[in-house]
Amino acid sequence: MKLRMPRRGRAERGPAPDEAVDRGGAPLIARADRFSAQDLIVEASFGIGARPTRLIMTTLGTVLGIASLVVTIGFAQTAAGQIASQFDAVAATQVVIEPGSANSLNGKERATGSLPWDAPDRVSRLAGVELAGLVSEVPLDAVTITAVPVNDPSEPPTLGPALMATSAGLLDAVRGQLVTGRYFDVGHDARSDRVAVLGSRAAERLGINRVDSQPSIFIGDSSYTVIGIIDEVERRPDLLDSVIVPLGTARADFGLASPDELQIQIALGAGTIVATQAPIALNPNAPENYEVQAPSPGSALRENVQADVNIVFLILGVLALLAGGLGIANVTMLSVMERVGEIGLRRALGATKRNIAHQFMVESVVIGLLGGLVGAALGVFAVVVVSVMQGWAPVVDPWLAIGSALLGAVVGLLAGVYPAVKASNIEPIIALRGSN
Repeated sequence: MKLRMPRRGRAERGPAPDEAVDRGGAPLIARADRFSAQDLIVEASFGIGARPTRLIMTTLGTVLGIASLVVTIGFAQTAAGQIASQFDAVAATQVVIEPGSANSLNGKERATGSLPWDAPDRVSRLAGVELAGLVSEVPLDAVTITAVPVNDPSEPPTLGPALMATSAGLLDAVRGQLVTGRYFDVGHDARSDRVAVLGSRAAERLGINRVDSQPSIFIGDSSYTVIGIIDEVERRPDLLDSVIVPLGTARADFGLASPDELQIQIALGAGTIVATQAPIALNPNAPENYEVQAPSPGSALRENVQADVNIVFLILGVLALLAGGLGIANVTMLSVMERVGEIGLRRALGATKRNIAHQFMVESVVIGLLGGLVGAALGVFAVVVVSVMQGWAPVVDPWLAIGSALLGAVVGLLAGVYPAVKASNIEPIIALRGSN
């Protein structure tokens, strides 16, 4: 009868033939098996979660830094969009044409051409032209503009408002607004009616604030009925300090020879084609006699303003993020100082300098990543809320939020380098003695 002998354990059998042993015959544990990646994550998680209050305070610095970066860059992009819309709405849709000029033999500047009286009708047929109007300053010489028919010789002389002459469609072309009354029409212009429209500041100087009673002003000895008051002129704000009469009236009463300027409102992006075709429409035989001011296709001014805004906000965001990184470094260094005994014990139990450094590096990276995620979310939320409250279109690049969260981890990594090196260089004996 055969008896089955019990199987011996590994300790009873002894080491395998190819297994390394120490002097006492016990198998050696490979260095890589002493502190695995799993152990590293567990130890780092315990170190982070052991002090929740400190974790919150440490993460708060990164949260504020990342949130500030996202908010500043987000507001920069949103503000740039608002600036772009303003430039597109005003500068990029305006073309101004004036008669050309040249220096004569005696050194005086003289006009080389003149704008036709029907210039608005000629350019209105061009593609991209929406509105057009003529405007000209009327020289008064010794004539004054007053609100009373009798001048008191004892009163000191005062400077009256300027006199301007425009076509009927100018107000819309320069984006002006009527406060009260109306603007003169083509009929007033054709009949040379003595009617006038006042700019808001000119009306205030003349003491006129309503037109329902048909008030009059006097240009020299002639009476002109005020039919309207304008305000908020975007493209010719000087009209607010002026008395405005029809071009036909200025030709009949003051001998106006020709208009000074043609204002054109164009569609967005039509600046180049209108600038090329408008002089030909005004004078096919000598289009070079006109000076044209048109927006460039790329709107270089708008791009420069956007770049300046982006740089300013980016600098503010980087400074805020730097403050968050310094906060992580300070708190991590404080944690190293408080855990000297723990570090010494782990070194005495076999942990290497690299194990200690990796643990503190992982703790810093995790703290930075948590702060980056929370800060990016708060930053995007703040940009959207403020933009909606102001009636703006929020502009936030999705990659900004993702990159900011990852940037928090990078900041944590950089902030943890010095504390980790400091911790790894602590000698076990000194650490254990210092903790007692």
